[in-house]
Amino acid sequence: MGRPDTRPVFFFDIDNCLYPRKKKIHELMTALIDQYFVKHLSLSAEDASMLHQKYYKEHGLAISGLVMHHKIDPLEYNREVDDALPLDGLITPDPELRQLLEDIDTSKVKPWLFTNAHITHGQRVVRLLEIEDLFEGITFCDYRKMPFICKPHREMFDKAEAEAGVVSAQDCYFVDDSHLNCRHAQARGWTTAHLLEPDLPEPEEKAAQYQIRDLETLRSIFPQFFKTKKTVDVDH
Repeated sequence: MGRPDTRPVFFFDIDNCLYPRKKKIHELMTALIDQYFVKHLSLSAEDASMLHQKYYKEHGLAISGLVMHHKIDPLEYNREVDDALPLDGLITPDPELRQLLEDIDTSKVKPWLFTNAHITHGQRVVRLLEIEDLFEGITFCDYRKMPFICKPHREMFDKAEAEAGVVSAQDCYFVDDSHLNCRHAQARGWTTAHLLEPDLPEPEEKAAQYQIRDLETLRSIFPQFFKTKKTVDVDH
């Protein structure tokens, strides 16, 4: 038998993390979610938007509230929302991102995707970015299983650790654009970097040990995981 894999794991969020917010994917998704509420719950546009935001705040995902309170078909939702996003042409290969990920020393750390999207959306995004070969696995919100488990809930972090083969929370490293997700990861004991893009204001309270303005800054925070050492400014 081979030696056990004791490498720490670096978890990467996908949406608004591996591609920038300026792509406006989030706005497109919000519009499709609102349309779903209007169509399937017979709501006005205003009421649909309000209920969408209510479920997002209460459950972490709008779909969680829809399944819990309205018994909708989550795979139908996925087809009409996530998989309906016009990503082709919007998300394109990013040579700098690929270079960064290629420079991760996988003899020292395991790169792993960690998303609240269903598997089809997560795989589609990394395929369009042409970086799917640079990760060793993906933990996703499985729309086929009830109850839903998603970030920032403890069970989702449990799932990620189990699927990635982590022994201890101290072996987990994480980057996400969500303040809430980063706060929960940090509290769990994960070494966490909150990705806050340059045009966004400083939060009143930092979400995590590290706050970064771009992914390239990961090199200076975690030089032990990169083959090439570069110095980049970072907010502590």
